[in-house]
Amino acid sequence: MQRKYVQIGVFVVVIIGAAYLLSQFPYPPGYEIQNTSCPNMRRILRRQTVCFMFLVVGGYSLSVSLLIELFQAAFEKKKLESEKQQAELALYKAQINPHFFFNTMNTLYGLVVSKSDKAETAFMYFTELLKYTYYHVNTDKIAIKTETAYIQNYIELQRLRLNQHTVVNYNFEIDDDTVQVPPMLFISFVENAFKYGVSSTTNCLIDISISVKARKLTFLCTNDIMKQERKEEISVGLENTRARLDLMYANRYTLDISDRNNRFSVNLEIRDL
Repeated sequence: MQRKYVQIGVFVVVIIGAAYLLSQFPYPPGYEIQNTSCPNMRRILRRQTVCFMFLVVGGYSLSVSLLIELFQAAFEKKKLESEKQQAELALYKAQINPHFFFNTMNTLYGLVVSKSDKAETAFMYFTELLKYTYYHVNTDKIAIKTETAYIQNYIELQRLRLNQHTVVNYNFEIDDDTVQVPPMLFISFVENAFKYGVSSTTNCLIDISISVKARKLTFLCTNDIMKQERKEEISVGLENTRARLDLMYANRYTLDISDRNNRFSVNLEIRDL
């Protein structure tokens, strides 16, 4: 009760005083006491009854007041947590978008400068990516089919700048296209694979798969390590993705990132979508 001990104490004293005064209220004139052997019995019983009823009313009032305050406190705490979550998610998505589009514009710039005949196709894929961002990035969740289409457009855009030394395989197996997922959840991992797993002189492989079965999502992305990331460099996209997963799927996801035998692997599983 927010440490309102004085107010509660005064309330209890008032209740006890009122109960005592009512118990002393005189009987009406002509009221006869039947039990002459114990003339004070009715007065004692009445006093006990009045005190008991006031204790019931007072205890009930205090209990209701306490429960109301507890529910209000719990509601306010939940509301603050929700607002904090929404603010953090907005920050994470705001950090992802500039990072992603900066790298994509570099790809387009390279194709235009080299006067590649793939530039027109690249701009078509890039337009689709922009449309996705405009219509979906500010929503909390979107259909998995929309997200996989976005990943596919990004992969095809990146393929345009690669030669025969880099092989990219991707596979989507979705048993329910209406399953909802956060937008841009996988792009950081996919982008990371194209950033560190491609080469113009050495054969390398990128494998990407997304499956949804019985409301369980599995995302797997593996790539050969063709360029080493500096240890002091912090990957903004990967850190943001971890934070988003913690906020939206706490205790319902597992994320395994490994670096073995010169091959980088990301395995993400989300349960109970």
